[in-house]
Formats: sequence, C-alpha cells, structure tokens
Amino acid sequence: MASTQWQLDAAHSDIAFRVRHLLVATATGKFKTFAATVSTEDEDFTTANIQFEVETGSIETGVADRDAHLRSDDFFNAEAFPKMTFKSNGGLKQVDGEQYTLDGELTIRDITQPVTFDVEFGGIAKDPWGNIKAGFEINGKIKRKSFGLQWDVLTEAGGAVVADEVKIQANLEFAKA
Repeated sequence: MASTQWQLDAAHSDIAFRVRHLLVATATGKFKTFAATVSTEDEDFTTANIQFEVETGSIETGVADRDAHLRSDDFFNAEAFPKMTFKSNGGLKQVDGEQYTLDGELTIRDITQPVTFDVEFGGIAKDPWGNIKAGFEINGKIKRKSFGLQWDVLTEAGGAVVADEVKIQANLEFAKA
C-alpha cells in the first residue's frame, strides 16, 4: 500500500476546551496556533500515524487577565513549556459506523499521560478546487492536575474555582498532500 500524507487545513480547524468554573458555570477557550502531521496507508485512517502540537501561549478565552494566568506557571507555563503534544499509538479504532476511538500519549508541561479520544469521522470529499479533504470531530476529557496544572483555590463553600476535569473538542480538516 502507498503511504499518504495529510496536511492540516488550519483555516477549517479549531481546538476548544471547556472547564467548570465555581461549579456553577462553564468557562471556554481555544488554542489559536496548532499543527498536525498524519500519514496513512492509502486513505485508511485506521492505519494513521498522527502527531499533533499546540502552542500553549496561543490560548485564548476572551479575557486577557485569565489568558495571562493560564500562560503562567500556575497552569501551562508557556515560557518554559511552549508546546503541548499528542502522538497516536496507532490509527483510529472503529467503534460503530463513523464512530472511532484514538489512543495516544498527551504531553502537557513535562508530563506525558495516555489518553483516549472519541472521534467522529466526517468522511472524505473533493473540494471545488480538486483537493481531497478528510474531516474529524474529536472529543475527550483529561484531568488537568495529572498534567501538572495544579493551581487550585477553594470557595467559601468548599467548591473548586476551576474543576479538575477539562473537556476537549477539536474539529479538524486535512488535505491529502
């Protein structure tokens, strides 16, 4: 089988996160700068080798002070650890229909942990300019403290200001090279 390279189409991709704030609301944000490399056998994503990196300093929540705090040593320490990385442990594993899982190693700061993401494969299509595109919606959860994102303050009632569980969602589109 032939090896196929896929390039991330950043203009049609995004990475977002959600985390409970004060246990009563949800704070959201995104990362503006990221890159990925994917290689498959032909167009079979069950054979994919996936590597992904996110610039931690590109975090954006819409609140400048919060963004600065998230870039600080209390959270990502973007100066010392400018990239968050993911490397797959093999390709997509089909669960049912277009539903898959993706296992890999996620590194935040200097801590690497195994993670599993749920993946919805949107399919492969040719765009109006003749480019072959593949689309994915990826969802998962991590425990931020297991990656060294330890900052924590309790409210008067004893609840956390920022929850430990962080939900991640990525919508990614790739172009066949």
